[in-house]
Amino acid sequence: MSSDYYEILGVGRNAGDDEIKAAFRKLARQYHPDVNKEPDAEEKFKEINEAYGVLSDRDKRARYDRFGKEGLGNMGGFHDYTMDFSDLFEEIFGGFGFSMGGRGSRRSPRRGRDLQMQVTLTFEEAVFGVEKEVEFQREETCSRCNGSGAEPGTSPVKCPTCNGQGEVRQVRQTFLGQMVQTATCPTCNGRGETISSPCKTCRGSGLERKTVKKKVQIPAGVDRGTQIRLAGEGGPGVNGGPTGSLFLVLDVRPHKFFKRRENDIILNLDINVAQAVLGAEIEVPTLEGDEKLKIPSGTQPGKVFTMKGRGVPYLRRNDRGNQLVIVNVAIPTKLNKEQRELFEKLAESLGTTVKPQEKGFLDWLNEAFGGG
Repeated sequence: MSSDYYEILGVGRNAGDDEIKAAFRKLARQYHPDVNKEPDAEEKFKEINEAYGVLSDRDKRARYDRFGKEGLGNMGGFHDYTMDFSDLFEEIFGGFGFSMGGRGSRRSPRRGRDLQMQVTLTFEEAVFGVEKEVEFQREETCSRCNGSGAEPGTSPVKCPTCNGQGEVRQVRQTFLGQMVQTATCPTCNGRGETISSPCKTCRGSGLERKTVKKKVQIPAGVDRGTQIRLAGEGGPGVNGGPTGSLFLVLDVRPHKFFKRRENDIILNLDINVAQAVLGAEIEVPTLEGDEKLKIPSGTQPGKVFTMKGRGVPYLRRNDRGNQLVIVNVAIPTKLNKEQRELFEKLAESLGTTVKPQEKGFLDWLNEAFGGG
């Protein structure tokens, strides 16, 4: 799918809240993993959910419109973000009081919630890959009651109000005739069971929140915004449903000297006047140590030298980008007596003639920005 949130939901950039919500509901029903068994359905649903999470939030949408995905970097963190399929239909149709799943739908298996957390890497870790230990919290089946919610030695009993269905049904007479309305059972809150002696650890929920540590292999070549999915590391399923996933969203700290442009690394490097005029062989820093680079005589400021294969590895092929060295000629601001005498002799031999340029910096700037 597209990486643009508007294209993912199939709406224009001026779409209103209602149009965005309607588009999300339509796509969520189509791609939710509980109903769509295609291999890429879960990934598509995650992208749809991510797009809706940004475009439905006024502040996040404003930042996205202005800066793109990179503008959302510090709005990450650890949170649940996947809507359960039954919850989705409850949101759409629950306002009318009708159950779409029929009798006993609240007792059907449901997939656990996906979790998301941010992991920060150094520049070098993102380039070469690293094994990271991540620590996060999630709900797990209570170790004391094994998920029953009842204190050991006791058992839940069938709810007498809903007879174990989790829902109560009412027949109402309307101008259209009789209509059956369903609602969550007020006695058991949809569980179908009541607990007389709640578990002391989970207080009857059947779940306890635990801190989990996992070692994760981060591949070489990742970048800011890359997501890594850990299947089965999310929230527990409901009524025997499958466990959700944990999504790691990567952030990368900037380097003091190197900058990244896709899979190329850019380095701005100062050389002195003599090196630029006469040429030289210099030591250039790379992420793998200093390497020699030949500077030819007469090198001009802004010259770009390419060091092949010294960039960032590609994620899905056995290849690397390049390191681009942009040369700047540093003009000395202080000279000792001997240096001044040498420059004076050089100035005398070069003369005082100046050469006007056909185009200056302002002309280039006007052309670049459409000023003629």
